[in-house]
Amino acid sequence: MSWITEYVRPKIRGLLRREVPDNLWTNCESCSQMILTKELHKNLNVCPHCGHHMKAPVTERLEWTFDNGEFTRIELPSAPVDPLGFRDQKKYTDRLKDARAKSHVDESLVVAHGSIGGHPAVVAVMAFEFMAGTMGAAFGERFVAAARLAVLQKSPLVVFTASGGARMQEGAISLMQMPRTTIAVQMLKEAGLPYIVVLTNPTTGGVTASFAMLGDVQIAEPNALIGFAGPRVIQDTVREKLPEGFQRSEYLLDHGMLDMVVVRKDMRATLGRVIGLLTRAPVGAEKSAPDRPAPVEEAPTAAPSV
Repeated sequence: MSWITEYVRPKIRGLLRREVPDNLWTNCESCSQMILTKELHKNLNVCPHCGHHMKAPVTERLEWTFDNGEFTRIELPSAPVDPLGFRDQKKYTDRLKDARAKSHVDESLVVAHGSIGGHPAVVAVMAFEFMAGTMGAAFGERFVAAARLAVLQKSPLVVFTASGGARMQEGAISLMQMPRTTIAVQMLKEAGLPYIVVLTNPTTGGVTASFAMLGDVQIAEPNALIGFAGPRVIQDTVREKLPEGFQRSEYLLDHGMLDMVVVRKDMRATLGRVIGLLTRAPVGAEKSAPDRPAPVEEAPTAAPSV
């Protein structure tokens, strides 16, 4: 080989070759279009081509929701790590370690407080990236803690749902989180505090069958899958073709299960407006004045005698 082949050509190739990051482009799950990751992030993880709302990491969801992206996360109570000693192909404890390493969160619910539209609020966000956002004992503890914090601060509670339902590795303990979260919602109602639910794609299983459908105001992102069992399971069970858009946000809105469907870029403003409406005094209500003694009527003066 000549010196051109051995030396010059590799040098030229090295100058022309550019390193391309692995995460430079993203494929839309709906329309399969290629999107620059940076552009997708600026667009709040919404496809600029078809408007599909992709899943959002917990931290980004909190930044999008609170004013100026400023919030304070709270320390949450712990729960038994592996109450059943469950094992399938892997130990449950090993699955938890893997999920924490990949998602960078320690459980499927994160709670923070701050302001939305100038109103104080407590926000709980379900982390779908952590074991598909499933409910376990730790989830129930955290949800109750979020409700207690809202009652303590006299603030509304906003919950973003994204879940596959109950966590099979905790069996009946996972199912018991359904009544626990329902009782936590009742705490808010007894305190006269707003409870607002934002349903994102997907919200299924025991989450839909409990706290996710108990909001004073039910909001959803566009085209989010919301239901107990999936549409394929239902179709195979009833042996009938399901209507188009079945179990999607727009279908549920048309059938009275939701109050509104809101695109992601308008979510913060909408939440701020709803919180303001739910926490202010009714229009035209008069402030109660302090009790005053009733005026004493004077007796008529007798006419002077002539």
